[in-house]
Amino acid sequence: MTTTSLNLLVCATPVHGHVTPLLAVTRHLVASGHRVRFLTGERYRSAVEAAGAEWLPLPAEADYDDRDMDAAFPGRVGLSGPAGIRYDLREIFLTPAPAQLAAVDAIIASDRPDAVLVESLFMGSLLLLSRPGDRPPVVNLGIVPLGLASRDTAPFGLGVPPKPGAAGRARNAMLSFVAERIIFGSLQRYARELVARAGGRMRGSFMGSAGLADALVQFTVPSFEYPRSDLPETVHFVGPVSRTQPSTTPLPEWWGDLDGSRPVVHVTQGTVANTDFAELIAPAIAGLADEDVLVVVSTGGRDVPVRDYPANVRIAPYLPYDRLLPLVDAYVTNGGYGGVHYAMEHGVPLVTAGLTEDKIEVTARVAWSGVGIDLHTDRPTADQVRAAVMRVLTEPSFRERSAAIGRDIAASSGVAGLETILAELAAARTVR
Repeated sequence: MTTTSLNLLVCATPVHGHVTPLLAVTRHLVASGHRVRFLTGERYRSAVEAAGAEWLPLPAEADYDDRDMDAAFPGRVGLSGPAGIRYDLREIFLTPAPAQLAAVDAIIASDRPDAVLVESLFMGSLLLLSRPGDRPPVVNLGIVPLGLASRDTAPFGLGVPPKPGAAGRARNAMLSFVAERIIFGSLQRYARELVARAGGRMRGSFMGSAGLADALVQFTVPSFEYPRSDLPETVHFVGPVSRTQPSTTPLPEWWGDLDGSRPVVHVTQGTVANTDFAELIAPAIAGLADEDVLVVVSTGGRDVPVRDYPANVRIAPYLPYDRLLPLVDAYVTNGGYGGVHYAMEHGVPLVTAGLTEDKIEVTARVAWSGVGIDLHTDRPTADQVRAAVMRVLTEPSFRERSAAIGRDIAASSGVAGLETILAELAAARTVR
C-alpha cells in the first residue's frame, strides 16, 4: 500500500452494476488517504458522497435513469443475444462516449488527476486512449469479463467458450472476422467514427479498448477467466472487488425458516434487469414449487408483487448476502458478474440464464469453469430451471468447482492490489 496520497478520477457509466463495484473501490481508496473524484450520473450522487468522494456530474447527454432501462432505451425491448448486445453497446455505452470525453477533458484541464480509473464500458475512455497527446495514466477496472482479443478465445459478446489447439485458434480467427465485419461491423464503424471525431485513430476492435489502458485490473481470479497465451503484461488479476461485507439490511420476518431442514435455492434477477419477473424469477418459482427446497427470492429492490406464492417461497426486496450465502445450496441468477462472484466466494453452485449486456459472457464462463449450468437463454421454462437446480444440488462436482474458485478468491488481493498498481504508475510517471 502506498503512503503517498494520490489525486484520482473515477469514471462510471450510470448503471447500478457498473457504479456499485467502483464505490467499493472508492471507499478503500478514500480510507487509504487518497483524494477521489467520481464522475457518474445524478442518481448516484448521494452514494458517491457517502463513499467519501466528490461527485462530478456527467453531461445530460450521457446520463439516464437505469432503474428502468427499457423505458430509457425502448429500442432494446425484446432483444437478446447478439442483437441485444449490439443495441446495448451502441445506445447505452458508445453513444454517450463523446459527452463522457468532454467531461473528462474538462476535469483534466482544471485539476489534473494522477490517474483516471474507468470501468470497462465507460467508452469515453476509448476516445481518450485513441487520441494522441499528453494525458494522465488510465487504469481500466475490469468489472465485466475480460474482453481482450486473443488468438485463444472467441470474440467477446458471442458467449463462445475456448476450444484448445490449432482447430480452436482457426475457429477463433474465423469468428473474429465474422464478429468484427458482420455481427458487430456496424458498431465497429460507429466506434471508428466517434474516435475520428475526437481526433484519434482506431486501433483494433472497440471491444478491446480496455487493452489500450496503461493497466487493466481485472476483478476476478484466473480460474474464472479464459486462459490466454498472449495476455498483455498490463493485465492484473486481483480478485473481485466486492467481497460479501457485513450488511445493514434488516432480516425479513421469515428468516427463521432458513433452519437447514431443507436445501435453500436463492433466485435473483439482479438490481437492473429485474423489471420483468417472468424472465427468471417466475419460472424458477413455478419449477421448484413441488420440490423439497426453500426458494428464497430477492427482487433487487423492486416492490414484491402481491400474489399467492407456493408454500416453499420466501421473498424480499433485499437480503443480507453476508448472512444468506452461507446458508444457500444453489444460486439461480441472470448472470451479474458481482453476484456470480459472491456465490463462488461461498462455494455455491450456480444456474444461470442471461444473454443481454455482458451476461452472455458471464454465463458462458459459469459453464466453462464447471461451477454451474448455463441455460443459454434469458427466458427459461420452469422445467429447465427445475432440472438444472436439481442437478447442481445432487452432483457434487459443481459445488466442488465453485469452492475451489472460492479459495482462489479468498487468497486474492482485491482493491489493495489495485492500490499497489496505482502507486507503481505514479512512481513511474514521477521518474520520467
